Amino acid sequence: MNTIGLVIKRNSAETLTLGRKLSSWLQERGKTIMPEDQTSQELGFDKGWRKVEIMQQSDLAIVLGGDGTLLSVARRASKREVPILGVNLGGLGFLTSTTTDELFPTLEQVLSGQYEVDRRSVLEAVLIRAGERVGVFQVFNDVVINKGALARIIDLETWVDDQYLCTYKADGLIVATPTGSTAYSLAAGGPIIDATVGVVVLAPICPHTLSNRPIVLSDHTNIQVVLRTADEDVILTLDGQEGQAMKGGDTVGIQRSGITVSLIRPSSRTFFDVLRNKLRWGER
Repeated sequence: MNTIGLVIKRNSAETLTLGRKLSSWLQERGKTIMPEDQTSQELGFDKGWRKVEIMQQSDLAIVLGGDGTLLSVARRASKREVPILGVNLGGLGFLTSTTTDELFPTLEQVLSGQYEVDRRSVLEAVLIRAGERVGVFQVFNDVVINKGALARIIDLETWVDDQYLCTYKADGLIVATPTGSTAYSLAAGGPIIDATVGVVVLAPICPHTLSNRPIVLSDHTNIQVVLRTADEDVILTLDGQEGQAMKGGDTVGIQRSGITVSLIRPSSRTFFDVLRNKLRWGER
C-alpha cells in the first residue's frame, strides 16, 4: 500500500488536526498521499483529488469523520475494491468502527498486510421516465422513494423480477442493503441484517395497510417500483446524499451492482460489539 487516499470531515478543527498528524505519519513511512480536493489545502497539500479519483487510484482509503463521510466515499467505489479504513472521531459508528486511539496501531497492522475486511454489497438504481434513463446511481445504504412534506399518500406499484408484489399505499418505500439495514430502514421497522448476507430489504414508510410489513428478498432479484400517483411532490433519494424529483409513471429499477465495498474491520471489535454499543443492548 504505497498510495493512500485521505478523506476527512469538513469544518472540523479536531479532524484537521488529526489529518495533519496522520499525513506526517504516512509521509515518514514513504507513502504517497491523495487528499480530497475539498480539504487538501487545509492539510498543507498543493493538489487534491475527487473522491471518485481516490477510489480509482489509491491502494487504501482512510476516512476521518462519521458514517456520513464514509458513506460519501463508499458510494464512489470502483471495481478495484480499494479497502476503506473508517475512523470515527466521536463514538463508534456502524461504518466507522475504528476509534482515534486505535488509528495508528491499526494502520501499522494494515500497512503490514495484517487486516481483515467486510465485503459489502452495492446497489444500482436506475430512474426511467417515458422509456428513457434519467439517471443511474450507485447506492451503498438505501434507495428511498418518499413523498414531500405536503404530498398525500402515494401509490408505488412494486415488482420482483417479473412477479407483481403489491402496490404500496404509503408515505414511501425504502430498499436497503444489509449495510443500510441499520439506517432509515431500521427506523421504519425493518430488521437488522448481518452485512455478509446477500439480501435486500423492502420497508414501506408509514403504510396505509398495517399488514404491509418489511420483506427480505434475495439481492439477485430485479426490483421495479412504478410511481402510480401523479401531481404529487415525490423524491427519489440515494443514500440520503443525492435526490431526484419523480413524476407520475416514473420507474425505479433496483438491482445489485457488480461493485463491492471492502471495509477494514478492527481486529478487536465485531459487528455485534458495534450493535451492542450503538443500540445500547443489555442496558437497563
